[in-house]
Amino acid sequence: MGVRHVAAGQHGGGGIELNTMRAFVAIAESGSFVAGGKIMGLTRSAAGKSLARLEAYLGTRLLHRTTRRVSLTTDGQNFYERCVQILSDLDEAEHSVRQGRLQPRGTLRLTVTAAFGRIVILPLLNQFLKTWPELEVEVSFTDRVVDLVEEGFDLGIRMGDMPVDSLMVARLIAKYRPCLYAAPAYLQGYGTPENIADLSGHQRLIYGLHSASGAWPLAGPDGTPVLIDGRRRLRFDSGEAIKDAAVEGMGIAYLPSFLAEDDARKNRLVKLFPQYQGSEIPIHAIYPDRRHLAAKVRLFIDMLVQHFHKEGQPG
Repeated sequence: MGVRHVAAGQHGGGGIELNTMRAFVAIAESGSFVAGGKIMGLTRSAAGKSLARLEAYLGTRLLHRTTRRVSLTTDGQNFYERCVQILSDLDEAEHSVRQGRLQPRGTLRLTVTAAFGRIVILPLLNQFLKTWPELEVEVSFTDRVVDLVEEGFDLGIRMGDMPVDSLMVARLIAKYRPCLYAAPAYLQGYGTPENIADLSGHQRLIYGLHSASGAWPLAGPDGTPVLIDGRRRLRFDSGEAIKDAAVEGMGIAYLPSFLAEDDARKNRLVKLFPQYQGSEIPIHAIYPDRRHLAAKVRLFIDMLVQHFHKEGQPG
């Protein structure tokens, strides 16, 4: 059913009226019924009644009230984030229709793994913002697994295989194979390994802080699998830290090309046994499964796909 136009704060069989949603957002953002009501052209009393009816309709308290301020409850925070997204999408759609062309507006909230985000995504963000000047972007650089819906993100860029999740869409945008790298200083000090088996006697820079991790699975030029194991004196929980340690001559690193190739081009790292590579590491753009994908999300994904397609990546 469509939205019925009724007075602010009233709810019919069609659900929540948009002005009620806007009033709630205005009250939440301003921190008071007076200020929120003024934004909406309502008296304090009318704003309060609108909020009370909304809470009754939803069956939960959205705001904590004090004599001086209001603040969001846990349910209120979740509902507020969804309301902001809905109103932003509606504003974007209306603006696009009026202008006769797509013009994304509002805020794109993005989460991306730290190293890939800094090295690959950040330069693309600069291009994206220049292309769409009415759009704002908030970025979280983190390697932890983020619940996009729970934390209010529009889009996530993640490395590795994605778990099956009916609430999320995962689009493959790139693949990287890890290779072996060492600094010239390390090779001068400890010798260059003559064959792949020699690596087990060298100082390897290991990703992962758990004792069970540390072996490197490689495949030779004919596809034959090779497992490199051995000394595990240095462990890190950051791929960038491993790359930096390798540049400092602290050991041999097993890294995806986006992390190491710039230093290899500048002769700070040397690629070892290039005919041996690790399994592909997929890079996915993930987003909540919605019937209508917001223009800001779709355009950013399209930009990523176009960028990686030019580099010969899938998309």
